This record gives sequence, C-alpha cells and structure tokens, in this order.
Amino acid sequence: MAEEERGPRARMVFSAAQLIRRRGVTGTGMRDVVTHAQAPRGSLQHYFPGGKRQLVDEAVEWAGRYAADRVDLFLAGLSRPSPSGLLSAMVRQWTDEYASGEFLAGCPVAAATVDCAGTEATREAASAAFAVWRRPVARALSDLGVPAERAARLATLVISAIEGAVLVARAERDVAALDAVAQELGPVLDAAVVAPDR
Repeated sequence: MAEEERGPRARMVFSAAQLIRRRGVTGTGMRDVVTHAQAPRGSLQHYFPGGKRQLVDEAVEWAGRYAADRVDLFLAGLSRPSPSGLLSAMVRQWTDEYASGEFLAGCPVAAATVDCAGTEATREAASAAFAVWRRPVARALSDLGVPAERAARLATLVISAIEGAVLVARAERDVAALDAVAQELGPVLDAAVVAPDR
C-alpha cells in the first residue's frame, strides 16, 4: 500500500516503527510520530487512547507482520529456491540498506525489546512479533525439505543470527557480520534438507 493511501492511524503505526528502528523507543516522541506521519495532531489520543505504549506495541506488531510477509517475497524472487538462498535474500535486505554507508536503522522489534524489556505488554508484543516472523521462515524451510521439527529450530536460529548480525553491523559500521551469517549458516541450512524417498 502506498504511503499516501494509508489512513492517519496506519501512517502513525508505520511512522512509529520507522522512528523506533532509528532512535529506539525512548528516543521516539509522540510529536515526532505525528510529524513523520503527517497526521492531525489530535489524532494520537483518538487512535491511541493507551498512549505511547499502545502505539509502540502496535508498531512492533506491524514490524513482525512486515518481516513475515517478506519471507514469501524473498522465496518468489529466487530462481532456484533453497534454504541458503532464502537466508541470503533475508540478509541482503540489510546489506542493501547499509550499502549507502549509513547504519542508522535496525529492527524495531529488537529496539523495543531492548528499550522496554521491563514493560510486560511491549515484551509480549515483541515476543509475538518474533513468533509471527518465525512461522513463515519455518514453513519455508519445511517446504524446501527440512524436517518440520528441525525447521522450527532453524527458523529461530536464522532470525537470531540476523538480528545479532544487524546489531554488530551497526556497531562496526560494516556488513561483515551479516555476510558471515549468510556464508556460514547457509550451508548448515542446506545440509538439513532431507531428500524425499524415491
């Protein structure tokens, strides 16, 4: 959906996610979200009576759905789908973003987890967002031949490795950690594929 086609509520959730991925939760103010979303000032209280916490939780939920939806897009873009190909596409999303030399943004779910670890509602929203993202990764690995139980564990490993590599990349201002994840974890994923009985 194009940015201008979103209503003010959806724009504010999207804007909150974008600002959180750059500034963290504590560095993102409600006025900043309204300005970024080009939304009417009074709309915050109308759409988010629970205040900043509600907006943050919804931004985290949105981010989980966005990441989950990207899995099918990554697979569709592969000429020869494989577990390592999927991982490389997931990593490439970040290396392409960082190609400009700016390492300003990370994952809004990770940022909210770090900033709001003591806030139970936000912790639950982050946990749910990771679960929403993990399911299509596990399903994709299973569809590519990884046994279902192992696919679920490997999906957790894939997401954990990418999230950790994003943090390292931002700290080092270098995509080497992301490249290492793709190069070292990719063969592990491919080796987990079990050939069907003939």
